[in-house]
Amino acid sequence: MNFRLPKIRFHVLFLFVCASPLCMLAQEINSPNKNLVLKFELRENGVPSYQLIYKGKPVIKSSTLGLETKDVASFIDGFSITNTTQAAVDVNWDPVMGEQKTIRNNYNELLVTLAQVKNNNRYIRIRFRLFNDGLGFRYEFPKQNDLNYFVIKEEHTEFQLAGDHKIFWIPGDYDTNEYAYTTSNISEIPSLMKKATIEINSQFPIKNLAVQTPSMMKSSDGLYINIHEAALINYPAMSLNVDASTFKMSSHLTPDAVGNKGYMQTDAQTPWRTIVVSDKATDILASKLILNLNEPTSYKDVSWIKPVKYIGIWWEYFVAGKSTWAYGKETNVKLGQDFTKLTPNGKHGATTEHAKEYIDFAAKNGFDAILIEGWNIGWEDWVNNWKEEVFDFTTAYPDFNVKAVHDYAAAKGIKIIMHHETSGAATNYERRLDRAFEFMNANGYDAVKTGYVGKIIPRGEHHDGQWMVNHYIHVAERAADYKIMIDSHEAVRPTGLNRTYPNWVAQESARGTEFEAMGGLAPEHTTILPFTRLMGGPMDYTPGIFQTDLTYYKTGGNQRVNTTLVKQLAYYVTMYSPIQMAADLPENYNRFPDAFQFIKDVAIDWDNSYILEAEPGDYITIARKAKGKNEWFVGGITDENSRTATIAFDYLPKGKNYIATVYSDAKDASWNKKPQNYTIQKIIITSKSVLKQYIAPGGGTAISIKEGNTSEMKSLKKI
Repeated sequence: MNFRLPKIRFHVLFLFVCASPLCMLAQEINSPNKNLVLKFELRENGVPSYQLIYKGKPVIKSSTLGLETKDVASFIDGFSITNTTQAAVDVNWDPVMGEQKTIRNNYNELLVTLAQVKNNNRYIRIRFRLFNDGLGFRYEFPKQNDLNYFVIKEEHTEFQLAGDHKIFWIPGDYDTNEYAYTTSNISEIPSLMKKATIEINSQFPIKNLAVQTPSMMKSSDGLYINIHEAALINYPAMSLNVDASTFKMSSHLTPDAVGNKGYMQTDAQTPWRTIVVSDKATDILASKLILNLNEPTSYKDVSWIKPVKYIGIWWEYFVAGKSTWAYGKETNVKLGQDFTKLTPNGKHGATTEHAKEYIDFAAKNGFDAILIEGWNIGWEDWVNNWKEEVFDFTTAYPDFNVKAVHDYAAAKGIKIIMHHETSGAATNYERRLDRAFEFMNANGYDAVKTGYVGKIIPRGEHHDGQWMVNHYIHVAERAADYKIMIDSHEAVRPTGLNRTYPNWVAQESARGTEFEAMGGLAPEHTTILPFTRLMGGPMDYTPGIFQTDLTYYKTGGNQRVNTTLVKQLAYYVTMYSPIQMAADLPENYNRFPDAFQFIKDVAIDWDNSYILEAEPGDYITIARKAKGKNEWFVGGITDENSRTATIAFDYLPKGKNYIATVYSDAKDASWNKKPQNYTIQKIIITSKSVLKQYIAPGGGTAISIKEGNTSEMKSLKKI
């Protein structure tokens, strides 16, 4: 499918206010293209409910809405409709960075005002926005005499599904989203939950049957359904309770240290609950519904927010066995002690000289920046001790000279990406945040990778609770004051807030490449992530591993990265992020310079994107146009099965010839046998060309497209 946008900006708005008795009973609106229908009504006893229908097929059957509170009367029943308002919006806007230069925001809105007569006509509003690709709705609590503060015990938003759908899921958990995905029917979740809940650092599985969002499903009658949330601000993250016998899901909010779910003060609202739906899987990946439900940024100047392609002292800590984050042999250290008196372990990775080697490689190969993990004191006992003052974020180890590294990098036009691992001690980070950012400004760092490995401090809080949600946003807002970009790891899963806080450029928040060195990832994993984790925003997946057989390092293990080399190239197109890492060791890129050329060439900010083929858990093929350039890049990936991708080029300007450089798996390649066997060929293509491209088991294809001159094209085959 080609996901194209109108060239002309336009904005249409109409209002329809209804207060007649008939309108008070039920309301119905259609999506702009009429494919979706939303029905809202009050059930018996004044219980709000809604339905969602797509092309005559039920997506969400009649489902109730409401919130249960602890200290005031709940917002569950006893409602009457006092007012309804309808509006239509169709407007284009330009993200700072993104998969498209321009995004269309087109929806019909229904705003329902509900009053509880038994509670002095206390009222709330439920706002529905129906797009061509799905629904967003939220609860709103206006300021009023009888409603000021309240504590949420639980949100009771239901999603009554129409059948026993196929679902791609990870266990509900308050502290981690780094589980591997399980594919099953909804009815099979109870029997599979124990196996799916593998041991992960700092996990806190939900006791009842629950899965995390984004939750991706496919119905037996061909509907693709994705449930998530948008604009998660001052509220806990939502998981989904699962009734496996009735196929009903319902909201489950992350609690705080004393068991409460949220603390609200009017004027207030919840995040949007989102349901993206289509009969085409490509439409799910093309959807910008979640992003559109977030507020525009209030930043006056965004010129300092830029895409970054980087390398780093990182992967060697996982696989090579030659480097460590820690400097000393000791395992009991404190801030304030003299770290020059530690016994060097001889394997510290973040040394001045080693950093210079990476800077040289980055400069030689056209990268923007390098990440240096382990430069700062405290790594000797940093994890699993529930220790608050682990790092100070400003003091370097004795063998790392901050100024020397900065000066060397600056002379070669390379930026350094700061690393702030917190070990989960958010309180310590907040106390030191301004000093840390001042240090970054003083030393030329304009981006930071943050980390939250470990149990959260304040103790008893969770990664996905309201307190931590507010912490992540505070860090992004404070970073903007210093013109610093944030790439967060182990944070709550994203909900499109990169629109509101465009310096929060990417997140990990899922099982990324590092797990290839810690048990491996199934070949299907990255054919699921774009339908789940990436629905909420860009992912710092850290692709680009060329040495996929990790026994190469002779560390005694038999681990492997479960992809072909070419699939790693394809990730730069299929796994969107405006901050992209070439994660492997420089020496491995030097062994495969022809394949490495694609990583050097590929763009990371885009004018437009075209979802060509997709099926969750099976395959994805995406084409994108580089921002401001007549260059296009294609990435295609598959699961453990080989396939032939059908790659169209009808998005290219008509009447011109282009040179396509095709990186493909060799016929004898697979994720577990000869993964480094690949071919590279150049061909001539036009907008009418269609390429049938073989992809090996666990493999991929990557294509770079550019304009060529007559002499370059003389000896090339045209398709």
